[in-house]
Amino acid sequence: MTFAFDTIKYDAQGLVPAIVQDAVSKEVLMLAYMNSESLQRTILTGDTWFWSRSRGELWNKGATSGHTQKVKALRYDCDADTLLVLVEQTGPACHNGTYTCFTGNIPVAAVEGASVPAAAVAGDRFAILSELEAVIASRDAERPEGAYTTYLFEKGVDKILKKVGEETAEVIIAAKNKDNDELRYEASDLIFHLMVLLRNSKLPLDDIMKELANRHVKKQ
Repeated sequence: MTFAFDTIKYDAQGLVPAIVQDAVSKEVLMLAYMNSESLQRTILTGDTWFWSRSRGELWNKGATSGHTQKVKALRYDCDADTLLVLVEQTGPACHNGTYTCFTGNIPVAAVEGASVPAAAVAGDRFAILSELEAVIASRDAERPEGAYTTYLFEKGVDKILKKVGEETAEVIIAAKNKDNDELRYEASDLIFHLMVLLRNSKLPLDDIMKELANRHVKKQ
């Protein structure tokens, strides 16, 4: 499938906003701008290139910091005036040293006339997995000193696999003991360490969900 560069609708300054998203955790990392040249460079090199409105020049993300972005997918919206760039992020995406630039929180419930979604009140039992995936991705990018997840990533895959094995054994023991309190605790540990392994392997949780969905369909 070919792509025509004139498909994209640039603004009066010749720019189009580019939303950058972690292809694994799905966390939105940053918002930048591209012109036609930076878009072409991004497509040709597989690395993100943007246009700096403050400096008036092209810039390659991570060229000086080493916090590069390898493009996994590049999409545009229904109006062709906004880009979505899914990337494999190395290190923090923000110049402040944080995993994502979107670290400020606005309490929506405090906004006049705003309503709290029913799902937020009732609680989405799977939402915590997405939240945990984002936190683990943040630890991988920022490597805060003293954090247990940082320790796992720095020790590498062998240590992570060792912990997955240990927690699997603990789950088996808890189940054999018919102790649901212990089983709940150990199963939670196993899921956490398994998600660290998935992040280390750059395998999105979404891919696991798709695999489960495909298996479910095949059994129908």
